[in-house]
Amino acid sequence: MKRIIILLTAVCLLASCVDMDVPPKNVVTADQLLGDESGMDIYLARLYSYMPYEDFKYQGQWGFQFNGWLVSLGIEGTGECLDRDGICRAFTGEDTPYWGMAFTELRDVNSMIETLPKYKDRYPETVYNHYLGEAYYIRATVFYAMARRFGGVPLVTKVIQYPNNTDSLEVPRSSEEDTWNQVLADYDKAISLLQPASPKAGYCNKYKALAWKSEAMLYAGSVAKYNQTVSGHLTGVGKKTGVRVIGFAPERWEAASKKYFTEAYNAAIEVIKSGRYTLYMKNWEAGNPTAQYQNMVNMFFDADSPENIDVKDYDLPTVAHGYDAYNAPFIYHMPLSGGMCPTLDFCQLFDGFGRYADGSIRVTDGSNCGNGHYLLYDSPLDFFKDVEPRLRAWIIYPGDTHRGDVQEIRTGTYVGSTPISPLFEDYSYATSEKTYQQLDAYTKKPKTLYLSPNSGASQEKVPLADGTTMNASGTDGPFYNNGEATLTGLYVRKYLNPDPSSTIGEGKCGQDFILMRYAEVLLNMAEAAVELAEAGVAAPDGSDLLQNATDAVNAIRTRAGATLLTAKLNNTDASRNIVRRERRKELAFESKTKWDLRRWRVQHYEGRDGFWGEERDKNTFSNNSQYRFRGLYPFYSTQAGKWFFDEHFQFVSLKTFDYSILDYYWAIPDGEVTKSSVIDQQPNR
Repeated sequence: MKRIIILLTAVCLLASCVDMDVPPKNVVTADQLLGDESGMDIYLARLYSYMPYEDFKYQGQWGFQFNGWLVSLGIEGTGECLDRDGICRAFTGEDTPYWGMAFTELRDVNSMIETLPKYKDRYPETVYNHYLGEAYYIRATVFYAMARRFGGVPLVTKVIQYPNNTDSLEVPRSSEEDTWNQVLADYDKAISLLQPASPKAGYCNKYKALAWKSEAMLYAGSVAKYNQTVSGHLTGVGKKTGVRVIGFAPERWEAASKKYFTEAYNAAIEVIKSGRYTLYMKNWEAGNPTAQYQNMVNMFFDADSPENIDVKDYDLPTVAHGYDAYNAPFIYHMPLSGGMCPTLDFCQLFDGFGRYADGSIRVTDGSNCGNGHYLLYDSPLDFFKDVEPRLRAWIIYPGDTHRGDVQEIRTGTYVGSTPISPLFEDYSYATSEKTYQQLDAYTKKPKTLYLSPNSGASQEKVPLADGTTMNASGTDGPFYNNGEATLTGLYVRKYLNPDPSSTIGEGKCGQDFILMRYAEVLLNMAEAAVELAEAGVAAPDGSDLLQNATDAVNAIRTRAGATLLTAKLNNTDASRNIVRRERRKELAFESKTKWDLRRWRVQHYEGRDGFWGEERDKNTFSNNSQYRFRGLYPFYSTQAGKWFFDEHFQFVSLKTFDYSILDYYWAIPDGEVTKSSVIDQQPNR
């Protein structure tokens, strides 16, 4: 279907003296489109080309514009990555709201649902059912995309005819609960009709629909439950209709959350029990961290991966994107670079780092990063030697290789004596805007710290004892006046093409994007299982919910080279947070985390203790609705001939994010509210 890029133009017939029994040559009829499989390929290709899939052609700030310009993942205030551009902002809305586009897609898919039965006798029953199932799957996915943005939406489930009675032309917003029930009903209808295997490349199947249903119902269950944790319970009715357009009624939320978590669990379990998918382990070796890391790199480039459930295909040179062109390390710069710079806060999720008593990553021999002396390393890679291999598969460490090249990442060079005390006196959020170039060690003489504002001729030269010099910073940065090198001391690796012979450039990248993989289904099941256990609900299939969740987490951790759980998860928030943390680690940079933070209701200040899927002091990175993230910055000591790391708030292209309770539901486009007598704006807006 990726090769069928066709726009169909419907032309209205105007009354005239011509013979109306002769169809105009520029009109494509329903008979031509829905009456045979070739026509159906075209119809479905158009529907799929406008699906709300968040892949390499989607940008969080801009919404669905399908151009992929500057595409970077995980930069929406999630703490995964930082970007120097204005597109790096909290996920509080899209410049192109998913509203008008959604209703265009709904009209086309509703037309298919209503018209296809006229041609039922032209297809074998299984083929006809599958096509109808495709339509219900698409409609469910559109409603799902709308619901997690706006809450209750107009449930347009039939084609609105023009001209018609004026009263029937406008459909008011339904309640949020009714909207999620419609998503559930459409996924269930699709699952009952779709074939077990996709009849053609790019088509849906029963298990794809089940996997997406598990994700959607996990979202619905979370909203129903965790809206209650937000001030005011984040619910309200519209002024025009009195319908509860966001949130759940006080007497309904608990039953609704149990219902949706049960549906999420059942859908995931059915995919798991089918045996059709497994975690990718083709290159995995027990006890071999290098093989485990390489295995996880390879799985994103293996078209035959048994883990892939739903994939957005790209095919050079006709269907391409520019992911590498915007996100590769600075030395490639084709035409930009460094669009995704992972944070220290993200690294902190992973096993294997030395830790202070509060759980933060250790960089000194003191009780926190602000006292004692820096730990020294022969190579920057030594800092990461015990970290679970999965993190290395996701990000590029200082001194590691990509495309066969060593990535020289060095923030600066220190020429003072050893042992080396922390560069800053205060590492708290209150001083988060103080930068390395403002330090006395850099600005005063004799200077002991050398930094570079930029690359090339702008590199500061460090005088060495033998009379030679060296560059102050690495060829890959960070540079304090150049945001196109790393902002955090790290680069992303996930999805970057590792092949040295591949071309980097706009519209020259052909990696496929995995929309849904088996690891997520395992995590959907595990999270739903813990939620049900907390709510006192028994497993629908009679199995042990918490054992199933534990086994799923351990399967993923085994593949990742992470520490396994030694005790079974239990029905507590602590166990729930273990699953959340695993989800954050496994699905990073895959357009999943920004939605997870929304449904968990943990992005506003008061709820931010569990921001990372674990209990942490929210004042580590904020003291109000605004918040910032930190980098892990490598330095070289000429006196010691060794490396040390400093953890500090981002000091290049400073980014401050802001998130309020209202941002969990986006505003309905003003024009839609103003012109309608039945479309309600969100309460409190």
